[in-house]
Amino acid sequence: MDLLNTLVDKGLRRELPTREEALAVLATSDDDLLDVVAAAGKVRRHWFGRRVKLNYLVNLKSGLCPEDCSYCSQRLGSTTGILKYTWLKPDQASQAAAAGLAGGAKRVCLVASGRGPTDRDVDRVSETIKAIKDQNEGVEVCACLGLLSDGQAERLRDAGADAYNHNLNTSEGTYGDITTTHTYADRVDTVQKAHGAGLSACSGLIAGMGESDEDLVDVVYSLRELDPDSVPVNFLIPVEGTPLAKEWNLTPQRCLRILAMVRFVCPDVEVRIAGGREVHLRTMQPLALNLANSIFLGDYLTTEGQAGKADLEMIADAGFEVEGTDQVTLPEHRTETAGGGCGSHEAAGCGSHDGAGCGSHESAGCGSHDGGGVCGTAAAAPAAAAAPAGEPRTDLVAVRRRGAGTDLAPNA
Repeated sequence: MDLLNTLVDKGLRRELPTREEALAVLATSDDDLLDVVAAAGKVRRHWFGRRVKLNYLVNLKSGLCPEDCSYCSQRLGSTTGILKYTWLKPDQASQAAAAGLAGGAKRVCLVASGRGPTDRDVDRVSETIKAIKDQNEGVEVCACLGLLSDGQAERLRDAGADAYNHNLNTSEGTYGDITTTHTYADRVDTVQKAHGAGLSACSGLIAGMGESDEDLVDVVYSLRELDPDSVPVNFLIPVEGTPLAKEWNLTPQRCLRILAMVRFVCPDVEVRIAGGREVHLRTMQPLALNLANSIFLGDYLTTEGQAGKADLEMIADAGFEVEGTDQVTLPEHRTETAGGGCGSHEAAGCGSHDGAGCGSHESAGCGSHDGGGVCGTAAAAPAAAAAPAGEPRTDLVAVRRRGAGTDLAPNA
């Protein structure tokens, strides 16, 4: 297919595809799907080989958020029945992180619900970062705390944070339909603060909220302009009790096309399959490893994920290897500048940071309050009867009841 040959050539050169080409990827037929995956896989392997980076979420503060993000189980007025607790102490958070690191995670993502941190909250997280790094040589720490005030990104950097996550979530044009308590521009400002402080920027999206193909392309092109080092792709988990609980719009094939489009538009960044892979990709998760070079291990923030052991087996069975702490994730040209940026924006075709946004904790990146689903527990779950094609898979969604904030062992 001429389209795919063109996209591979552009991906290997870090050249931006046209919007028409990106839309054409989303419009390909099921008959062409394996060809699409194979083409995007060439770009993925060129920049990242067969390595898979593992990330582990720690929910530092759960629930009771004053924001009204429609996809979020922790939103204002939520009736989802999730775990609710205030800040974990540094030793509790470090203990929670240790489970993921023992399972092979290279990065720990520290996430807290809320509009944004107070200065005291930044102090708390700084103590937690120090506790984790003191006990784990080589670990990366990403913070995801909401909207940042002036100087807070610098304080997190000085405390040892390597990255900051705040997701775009959706296109600028539809953002107001999803959230009303803050703006797209607020998210832009936070990512720019993180980037300006020398932190590695992590910013992604949520698919499956009823958006159009044009919206998906808009948000991914905005991410290309924003130029984060990592782009988490979340697939909405329609949790009962949220306004988007009835939005079951995704198929495994649709998810693979979205991941392929993201890889073609952002060829040399860490593309992470974040929340919802178990729910929407299901048995096709291994195929998605040919497109993304990063996943979350184990559970998510408020929902359960696939058993950590099953994640590791999936990676090995698909012919990939877990990235070690001694390996550099990004290509050399993206690590030449402070903060792990892309080096020359001109060369990468990234454009300016203006016009891009970040995102909410919920949509994942460094985490997804509701961006995770369940496909078993640490112990093997009984097989569920296959649902008819297109039917909601509510059987794959379970509220997290173990790990951080509980007395039960975490899944990692």
